[in-house]
Amino acid sequence: MHEGQPSQTAIMAAAARAAHLVVDREPFIFRDTVAASLLGELAEEIIGYHRIHGDHLILSGTRAQVTARSHYTERRLAELVRDGLEQYVILGAGLDTFAQRSGPAGRVTVFEVDHPATQQWKRGLIEASGLDCPVFVPADFETGDPLPALTAAGFDPSRPALVSWLGVSMYLTGEAIDATLAAVGRLAPGTELVMEYALSAPLRDERGAAYADSALPAAAERGEPWLSFFTPDDLSDTLKRHGLETAEHVRQADSVIPTLWNRSDPLRPADLCRLTRATVG
Repeated sequence: MHEGQPSQTAIMAAAARAAHLVVDREPFIFRDTVAASLLGELAEEIIGYHRIHGDHLILSGTRAQVTARSHYTERRLAELVRDGLEQYVILGAGLDTFAQRSGPAGRVTVFEVDHPATQQWKRGLIEASGLDCPVFVPADFETGDPLPALTAAGFDPSRPALVSWLGVSMYLTGEAIDATLAAVGRLAPGTELVMEYALSAPLRDERGAAYADSALPAAAERGEPWLSFFTPDDLSDTLKRHGLETAEHVRQADSVIPTLWNRSDPLRPADLCRLTRATVG
């Protein structure tokens, strides 16, 4: 992490969402029509790399991962908004574009919690592209509880929210994960958390293990090593300890309707990272 810049992971995730609509074929798993505009001049270079090498396990695997988790989370958000939910918190938002896209965004207040350096970079990208800004909440997950900053930004902890935490927990220590889950567990009853987590090595399938063998050393080399891994039972126990009841654990293959995996491009699900949905009682 450098001052004024996001992590490389944030850039790669946004580029993969953008590239999905260019490199892959229908049916599209997720339509992020804003990511390319947000990335600006970076977009063509990175999307071009997907065009040339898009069949590679890491690139196709990243596109599958980021589109499937976004599809699942925003589908759940839409369901909750129809039932009256008004607050959406994105922990480790990176270059997420929900606040800039159509749909239920106009009926829910979006709070993006992330490292100040990432938000400084993103604010510049948003201003350059003429897009709408969410409510930015600067925080460092390794150093403290994000709840006071959220409240100061206008979040109402007495009302339910959906909290998404995608592509983050694997880069954090166990202590930082505990601190964030404790904060979520103190939110209003009815609050839901959608969290992505990395599986312990023995539980990965063949494709997930192959992806990990290539991606994890590369992540460590760029200064963003994967630090935390869970079994579903271990994570459920951790969530319960912080006042959250697990509703489901979801494999990537099951996070979207099955027909979306009937594909003529290289996107295939891998069991390396899963999603869990949990509720505050």
